[in-house]
Amino acid sequence: MTAVTASENTDITTRTATVRSAVRPRPVAQPLLYAALVLCALLTMLPFLWGISGSLRSLDEIRSDPGSLFPHHVTLDNFTRLFRTEGFGRFMVNSIVVAAMVVVGNIVAASAAGYALAKLDFAGRRIAFGAVMAALMVPFTAVFVPQFVLTVDMGLADTLTGIALPSVAMPMSVFIMRQYASSIPDELLEAARIDGAGEFRIFFRIFLPMAGPAVATITIMSFLNSWNYFIWPLIVAQSTSSYTLPVGLAATSQAAAHVTDYGLMLAGAVVVMLPVLVLFLVLQRHFVQGIAGTGMR
Repeated sequence: MTAVTASENTDITTRTATVRSAVRPRPVAQPLLYAALVLCALLTMLPFLWGISGSLRSLDEIRSDPGSLFPHHVTLDNFTRLFRTEGFGRFMVNSIVVAAMVVVGNIVAASAAGYALAKLDFAGRRIAFGAVMAALMVPFTAVFVPQFVLTVDMGLADTLTGIALPSVAMPMSVFIMRQYASSIPDELLEAARIDGAGEFRIFFRIFLPMAGPAVATITIMSFLNSWNYFIWPLIVAQSTSSYTLPVGLAATSQAAAHVTDYGLMLAGAVVVMLPVLVLFLVLQRHFVQGIAGTGMR
């Protein structure tokens, strides 16, 4: 009996070692994986590096050697001309105002809608969620004309409110918040209701503090959407006083005889990119948690 048991133990140990060796990554595979990831990261960063390099080069140098990643003569003249451009301050303020309206609107509307769709039982809840999912599948070009007609009929053409209004409650924000709300235990909310807390108190005191990662995700996505958007502000803003930063930079980068000033345009692109980069770095940890929490259910 003892011999049989020892043999069985040896066999089990051998099988366990075989399984572990099969699961354990090979020494050659891990460096290849890291090399592939580094290569993908470099390819992703290549346009950004070229844009930064172009913003530090003169227009003549860009035209003579457009593919160079390193400037031969570093100059800040493009940024100096950019900040001295007429209307640049107004364009910046307009973009900040529009982005603030879009971010606040998405946080408030998406949080309320996501909480209701996930935690409240009301007639038509599935239909409402289906409408949100359907809105995610509709391209912007399909609703562009109706949105513009409604904006004009409401008297919001050539206003910052008209620029921000279509993005105040994005379907993607509602979907993210609803999915994150579904991961919060129902027992926690039920305990608050038993203690006499109303829905508004539960929403503001319990749900919103727990939904911080989802709020951070919505903040980044809505800010990025409004800050970089070009087509809608270009159509709605009918005067330079309502131009946002991307539209204003595109208008001012056209020199005489319709020749594009690429140095000025790339300097503007770097300025536009910096707020998004800073916001992402600040909220990166919460953003990752929000994306992970969205897929929990």
